[in-house]
Amino acid sequence: MPDLRALALGAGAWVGALLVLLLPGRVALGSTCLLVAAGVSGVRWRRRSAAWLGPLAALVAVAGVAALHLTVVATSPLAGLADEGAVVTLRLEVTSDPRIVAGQYGDLQVARARATRVEGRGRAWRLDAPVVLMAGSEWPRLPLGTSLETTARLVPGDGDVAALVRPTGAPRVVAEPDVWWDAAAAVRRSVRAAVSGRDADARELVPALVVGDDGGLDPDLADDFRTTGLTHLLAVSGTNLTLVVGFVLVLGRWLGVRGRWLHALAAVGIAGFVMTARAEPSVVRAAAMGTVALVGMGRNGRSRGTRGLGVAVLGLLLVWPRLAVTAGFALSALATAGILLLAPAWRDALMRWTPRWVAEAVSVPLAAQVACTPVVAALSGQVSMVAVGANLLAAPAVAPATVLGLTGGLLGLVWTPLGAVVAAPAAWSAQWIITVARWGADVPTAAVHWGTGPVPLVVLTAMCLAAVPLAPRLLGRPGSTLACTGLLVVVMLVRPPTPGWPPTGWVLAVCDVGQGDGLVLRADEHAAVVVDAGPDPAAMDACLDRLEVRSVPLLVLTHFHADHVGGVAGVLEGREVGAIEGTALLEPADGVRDVGSALGRDPALPAYGVTRRVGEVTLQAVWPRPGGPGGDPSESAPNNASVVLVAEVTGVRMLLTGDVEPSAQAALARDLAGLRVDVLKVPHHGSRHQDLDWLTSLGARVALVSVGADNDYGHPAPDLLAALSASGARVWRTDTAGDVVVVVRQGEVGVVTRD
Repeated sequence: MPDLRALALGAGAWVGALLVLLLPGRVALGSTCLLVAAGVSGVRWRRRSAAWLGPLAALVAVAGVAALHLTVVATSPLAGLADEGAVVTLRLEVTSDPRIVAGQYGDLQVARARATRVEGRGRAWRLDAPVVLMAGSEWPRLPLGTSLETTARLVPGDGDVAALVRPTGAPRVVAEPDVWWDAAAAVRRSVRAAVSGRDADARELVPALVVGDDGGLDPDLADDFRTTGLTHLLAVSGTNLTLVVGFVLVLGRWLGVRGRWLHALAAVGIAGFVMTARAEPSVVRAAAMGTVALVGMGRNGRSRGTRGLGVAVLGLLLVWPRLAVTAGFALSALATAGILLLAPAWRDALMRWTPRWVAEAVSVPLAAQVACTPVVAALSGQVSMVAVGANLLAAPAVAPATVLGLTGGLLGLVWTPLGAVVAAPAAWSAQWIITVARWGADVPTAAVHWGTGPVPLVVLTAMCLAAVPLAPRLLGRPGSTLACTGLLVVVMLVRPPTPGWPPTGWVLAVCDVGQGDGLVLRADEHAAVVVDAGPDPAAMDACLDRLEVRSVPLLVLTHFHADHVGGVAGVLEGREVGAIEGTALLEPADGVRDVGSALGRDPALPAYGVTRRVGEVTLQAVWPRPGGPGGDPSESAPNNASVVLVAEVTGVRMLLTGDVEPSAQAALARDLAGLRVDVLKVPHHGSRHQDLDWLTSLGARVALVSVGADNDYGHPAPDLLAALSASGARVWRTDTAGDVVVVVRQGEVGVVTRD
């Protein structure tokens, strides 16, 4: 039987952390006091059981630790200096590998670090405070464990960091990484070297499986892993540790290790795994959950596993309370709980008519998926239809890919050719997993759009809870199990219609593709002119599917930034594409190369100033002028080279502006003096850099902003939105409304959204 008392301890700890981290200080304190008072009163009133005192004590302890963490960070000297934007001299220890992220003015190296000394404003402090280091791409890439000194400007941080550190000078290395960090880095390099001669995707997936090193994985492949519920394979998870340490224990038994020495070997294996995968909170969390899974595999595993899970959650949150609000922690804890609590009963039901190995293979991923589905839907807005099947098909390849990948890396430290030979089957296994992910993502209904609002999530959670008692009854009978499986297969293979979508009378759709542009002009039934394709092929493909677009007689790429052309493959997916046009400025080179690779041909140039008709769409390219984009040299040349279109569908005139910046907008204002439109696609995702006089002079009744939620650029700018609203335009944003569709009904222009 599972030990629910230990799980209650973990749940109490989790609630305590959430109260402090999500609620304002006084509200959190009041809520904690009320819960404690209610629990103690209940124990006294019943005078029978003090079972609630343990969870309450865990709640109070973790809430206290979380409040202490917040207080320490908020009162750190770094926080005060950051509020002033001070330039200081810092001593830092790098605590994570740097990762490259796209910034507004170029790529940035981002790494976590701990500040141990700060000097500025005439004072010096010794401290131990977490910070985030944000350096330019030209800054040296320093390995994890390096201690350094640098001058930097401090910027206020968010969450659990005291400040953001923006270096203003070159780093001076004070101390190289300790020997164990060097050894761990050597193993990671050797794993990569062992599979370096394999297929591009396989050689990136093997390090991801072994130590969670997925930095070089193709973004499209990562999307396929998300769609098929295989994302847990790309990050350091309990599965990694279970496989690695399990292999170490099997090897130890084969060599004659027994008793307490076997426990010591397991401890060494766990410590080595944590060091190799980088001793960050997420890695320690994964190691803890993997240890729980190992315990659950032993004698009396269900009871010992649930006790271990409760203690692991409590211990982790006492050390790192902020884990409570991370998706990885929630998914790990829920998946482990599902496997421990639900899988045994579902396995026993299946064993009435299937072999044990089949019952276990089905029940484990099914239980984990049901337990995690509400959280996954809250994060992605989707419910995967193929996750259980994809995990079943991928499972046989995960162990050899992980274990042989690590073994090849270790042997490669001794002799590189030997490591490559041993790691070859790991790459073959990884290739099978990649095939499963791509196959699953290509299923017509691989995932169902669910939404992230409170009502859809409550309904989904209720359905998952209802599955707990219903699943054993269904799984225990071959007829009901096969009928449910057949129904699921039909749903996956036959794309269901979207009721009421596309809306009647639609003329223009702005697809919710995140931080980018993907516009669709209705040319005919099931045909459309597409202007830009957003950053994500899956999102663009899904939007066109919802609009029932089967052919694209014209694809226009306004310019070659990734947020406008990264999703080109999604436009091509299963559709006939006719003419393809784009701007004359072939920058940036990466975008041009990706477009050429996806299309197999170079886009033609649109005829400047020529009015033409494509089905029901009338188009005129009004920018850039022949001979060059023009514009201020201090602005982005690719943005100012954007193809700008005046379009008309069913009498609705629209201005599609790409990402043109103020100087190009001013030139357009002169070229198109007196232009009036019904619909304005706001330039550059609502950037604050606009020619407001021109935009507000267009008389648009509808202004559309294609923008990603929680983007790092501050788009859309509040001043811009206020100016457009003041001019009489109704502003619609994809980050808050989802797909935004302009419709014409009874001669009136309206907007329908799909959030």
